[in-house]
Amino acid sequence: MAGKYTPLENYLRDLPTTQREITLSFQQIEKILNSNLPSSAYEDRRWWDHEKEGNHVNGRSWTNAGWKIDEVNFKKEQVKLVRVG
Repeated sequence: MAGKYTPLENYLRDLPTTQREITLSFQQIEKILNSNLPSSAYEDRRWWDHEKEGNHVNGRSWTNAGWKIDEVNFKKEQVKLVRVG
């Protein structure tokens, strides 16, 4: 069953394996998801935490795709992801 964050997982998974990092604006992520991010994504670093299990399905989307959050810039509303491994 596809979840809300599956489009983001697929987007990251489909990037060329040679690409080691990507910076996405929150708005770009919302466009990929075709849905708004929750308000906590705009103000709480914990929303972006790396998680393989638990209730944060958003974090599993990039983890499952082989990426992790490197930095979050709330002022610019951007997130930088780096490929794991």
